[in-house]
Amino acid sequence: MVDQDIVYRQLRPSDIGVLERIHCDLFPIRYESEFFHNAVSGRDIVSWGAVDCSRTDGRSDELVGFVTARTILANDSEIGDMLRYDPTRTDQTLVYILTLGVVESYRNRGIAAALTREVIKYASNLAHCQAVYLHVISYNNPAIQFYKKLCFKFVRRLSGFYYIQGQHYDSLLFVYYVNGGRSPCSPLNLDIIKTLVGKIGRHLRLRNLRKRL
Repeated sequence: MVDQDIVYRQLRPSDIGVLERIHCDLFPIRYESEFFHNAVSGRDIVSWGAVDCSRTDGRSDELVGFVTARTILANDSEIGDMLRYDPTRTDQTLVYILTLGVVESYRNRGIAAALTREVIKYASNLAHCQAVYLHVISYNNPAIQFYKKLCFKFVRRLSGFYYIQGQHYDSLLFVYYVNGGRSPCSPLNLDIIKTLVGKIGRHLRLRNLRKRL
């Protein structure tokens, strides 16, 4: 259900203070000031924010949620083996979700899903983009279920990916394919493999039958 009071827009330089504060409240990882400046200026990072236009306290344009992402070359990514793409094509890209968050009082209103769909729509409009992908820390079960509900595919567990307050944590890698991108082991490819195996099996059975005759 669409919340009519929530408006989605690009982040702006005026958002930087609130953006930094919400990141500090939500995430155990601390981000450098350059990250926030890049996010609100659109320099190397694409981003969207959610605001509650129904607020009457003079803060109707203050962020209540956000998503940040970066476009990278598929050849330079860590998930090249998770994609069925042509490595000789240097123009194929991916969109990596960096951070996604919603302030606690605005959760369960579909804001995070809407922000994620903004990223998917953006990636789908990039002609050579193959997928959207992200990492989730292994103990964050609500986030894991959230991405599964949005049809992201779990493709790999990365041991010790995060190092937070002196402790290592695993990461789960999720991928959402766009523009015909797919896993090397997608259902289509599995069907091809099954067909080939079936043909080989029939060939061997016929050869053994001829030998007996």
